[in-house]
Amino acid sequence: MLGEDADGLDFAPYPGELGQRIYDNVSKEAWSRWLTHQTMLINEYRLTPIEPQARKFLEEEMEKFFFGEGSSAPTEFVPPE
Repeated sequence: MLGEDADGLDFAPYPGELGQRIYDNVSKEAWSRWLTHQTMLINEYRLTPIEPQARKFLEEEMEKFFFGEGSSAPTEFVPPE
């Protein structure tokens, strides 16, 4: 994602095949950026991560963030100054 050599993760941060792909290909810094982005998604969309639909949405966004076209912020999102 960052296009440079960086420290890898210490363990797979997510279960299953996606977690293994992240472990194999994503740095600690990129994972940290995802966690910040994920928090914004949870807050902006008012998600409850224990709900199956919310988990599915976040997993799809995670896949896009690391391996697809990227995960975008909601159109009405205004970053803090």
